[in-house]
Amino acid sequence: MKVADMRPYRKVLEQLRSRLRGDVNTMADVALGTNTDEPSGHSSTMPVHMADIGSDAFEQEFTLTLMENEEDTLQSVEEALARIRQKTFGTCVECEGIITKKRLEALPYAPTCIRCAERLEQNQSFQPRLPR
Repeated sequence: MKVADMRPYRKVLEQLRSRLRGDVNTMADVALGTNTDEPSGHSSTMPVHMADIGSDAFEQEFTLTLMENEEDTLQSVEEALARIRQKTFGTCVECEGIITKKRLEALPYAPTCIRCAERLEQNQSFQPRLPR
């Protein structure tokens, strides 16, 4: 892919990176309870109910899972930006074939062409059964 053709993708990836960084930071604050509206040192006088503790634990785990997914996407975006700097963006990291513009428009951080992505997904989903 020509350098001029990479420019719009670089801009989209940089915007996505910026948004994801903000999302991850916000989710970390929520999950760790560092972003609270209560003044420092203020504790509630309301009794704690076990169901509330369970709900809080579930919400924290859910937020941490979302945060992990966002971090994975952020890593993929960083890798795509590195491929742009190396002038290899748009080339499949598996077969070195061309990644179609249509795929890059849908998933600008895609490292592989459709054919390789499908093959990798099939290999990942295939789990051999172990004897019991």
